[in-house]
Amino acid sequence: MTTEPVKVSLSLFSARNNSTDTALNHSFSTSQLSDYHTEITAGEHFYIHLLDIPLDSPLPFQSPVYYDLQFNGLNWTHWADDLVYDGHDYPFFILQPKVAQILHGSCRKPHHKSNDGLLRVDQLLAESTPETWPSLLMMSGDQIYADDVAAPMLWVIHQLIGHLKTENEILPCIEAEDTEALHVSSPYYFARDSLLPKNDHNQNVVEQFFGGVRKPIFTTDTAQNHLISVAEVLAMYALVWSPEGWNKVFSKIDWSTPENLTEEQTVKFNEQTSILKHFSAGLPKVRRAMAHLPVAMIFDDHDVTDDWNLTASWEQAAYENAFSSRIIGNALLGYLLCQGWGNAPENFPPNLLEHIQKALDKPGKQSHVDLIESLFRFSNWHYTWHTVPPLVVLDTRTHRWRSEQSLDKPSGLMDWEALTDLQHQLKGLDAVILVSPAPMFGVKLIEAIQKVFTWFGKPLMVDAENWMAHPGSAYALMNLFRHKQTPQNFVILSGDVHYSFVYDIQLRGTQRGPDVWQITSSGIRNEFPARLLDTFDRLNRWLYAPKSPLNWFTRRRSMKVIPHKPENASHGERLLNSAGISLVSLNEQGAPESVVQLCSHGENVRFVLSEEDARWE
Repeated sequence: MTTEPVKVSLSLFSARNNSTDTALNHSFSTSQLSDYHTEITAGEHFYIHLLDIPLDSPLPFQSPVYYDLQFNGLNWTHWADDLVYDGHDYPFFILQPKVAQILHGSCRKPHHKSNDGLLRVDQLLAESTPETWPSLLMMSGDQIYADDVAAPMLWVIHQLIGHLKTENEILPCIEAEDTEALHVSSPYYFARDSLLPKNDHNQNVVEQFFGGVRKPIFTTDTAQNHLISVAEVLAMYALVWSPEGWNKVFSKIDWSTPENLTEEQTVKFNEQTSILKHFSAGLPKVRRAMAHLPVAMIFDDHDVTDDWNLTASWEQAAYENAFSSRIIGNALLGYLLCQGWGNAPENFPPNLLEHIQKALDKPGKQSHVDLIESLFRFSNWHYTWHTVPPLVVLDTRTHRWRSEQSLDKPSGLMDWEALTDLQHQLKGLDAVILVSPAPMFGVKLIEAIQKVFTWFGKPLMVDAENWMAHPGSAYALMNLFRHKQTPQNFVILSGDVHYSFVYDIQLRGTQRGPDVWQITSSGIRNEFPARLLDTFDRLNRWLYAPKSPLNWFTRRRSMKVIPHKPENASHGERLLNSAGISLVSLNEQGAPESVVQLCSHGENVRFVLSEEDARWE
């Protein structure tokens, strides 16, 4: 992103000093990049740049590839003077298609009190030689929290929008007809839940639990500052990945408290301001780390809104309302431009970026509405990187398997067609790294609680979106693992749940099935309520111990679950409640050799085998 239109040039080379005396030398002038560089105008001073450059010859593996990316003839020393690591003259990356190590995590909420787990990525890169770096960083959902925004973050977003001068967006909302009011005179700090459309379908549930107040279509309980406009979404992305947006605001405006806040709101605003200042101070190192690693991403619900597509009734209510549909569409557009397109540009229609530009030229008009409708129909958000083993990233949000029994029951995370396509893709592979935003195999007690709430018709209250919540998708998933041509090593990387755990799952049948590893790391900057998670962890160990009658009576599948426990566990805990990022090392066969959580507070926690706690399910 830039604040002015720029002419881009790029050089790739293998020496540190310049690009003239090396065997590797790919140079692209501005004119040469014209067909591969798309500049999206999102405001008078807001430009998003997308580059997809074909190469005549492949880049080398296992050695640094330096790059000199210039904007209007100026290299990194002019637009990010802290971008490189000590001992290097240019930023660089290393292509390692054979995955020996991979970083992964999810759930990065800027105003959470923990430190930022991505700072551990920067520390890892700074303290190790490039040849030993992980192959890539996988971020498996909730890279932003569009539905859970701190009031001071929304305030900074509005200041940045004023600086970037985005176009006014017409909104299908009676209380706020356009964004001129929403961004300035009536921003609805701490009160955006009053703007969100209501859903009469949930009236009976609400009357029982909340005294009869109509429930918003958006089910999050933190919607007081929910992002609404496309400008807010794009500005949020600018602020979670880079310090430059914060610098623009700080250089123009001092931190201040908005008018008309209650005393309680003022206290909360000031507390969150302190947290966000700490968050923004770490962004230069976050930017540096991401400039040196291949980064893959996929959305989850908070990138759009909580419970996104969880049930068919939710979908029905959300997409039939013009305002909620616009909010979802704007978040999806932000994901496309700031995350999705970079994962696999080839997955998107050639004319899509042209349609996006027309929509951003006149937000709220018909071209914008039509674009959102096309994004809702788009079915190619998933993708595969052809590493060894292949990195197969699943879209578990838009391919939902809707319940045939009731609109209110949880949808399967992937439908029959998507799971069948996945099975065909996996045939013949020896190993695979499978990215599922939600764990495929979770904590049995928590899934049981979700099942109880689902049985009472209230899946939205407990986020009942685990893979086993829908019988059809659960059955198809287990058949996929048991297929005779399936890989022998499945490494499943997940997040979502705000705690971390590792399971080794051995499938049994007429012949031994593959080894399935469920490795969950969450969150990068988020944690589960500590006392509650400790209670769940203890109850899960007691109620579902290997010799427990309850575990015996609830067996559903012929599989052996071997938990790995955090090595610092003092009371036999299996769940780790610490913000950070996971570092997974793989052996030659593609099975994990070690799993280490790089905690944001500085500790490294290794998960170790706990064979004595293995149980059959």
